[in-house]
Amino acid sequence: MYRSRLVPRVIPTVGLLGAPLIIMSATVTMLGGWDQVSIAGSLCALPIALWEFSLGVWLTVKGFRPTTPDID
Repeated sequence: MYRSRLVPRVIPTVGLLGAPLIIMSATVTMLGGWDQVSIAGSLCALPIALWEFSLGVWLTVKGFRPTTPDID
């Protein structure tokens, strides 16, 4: 979605930034750094939740952007 620009670039960017955070949070949780339900874990999961919500709303309201094929 980022390269094809079917949705605004900010939506996939939030997901691309949030994915490493959620992986890091899961790793720290498995290693005993913090509890599974904690403030730090919730803050790390916030970008992914924002991405999922915004993508769902965008696709429900606007849908994908129409694309025009390049004729070269």
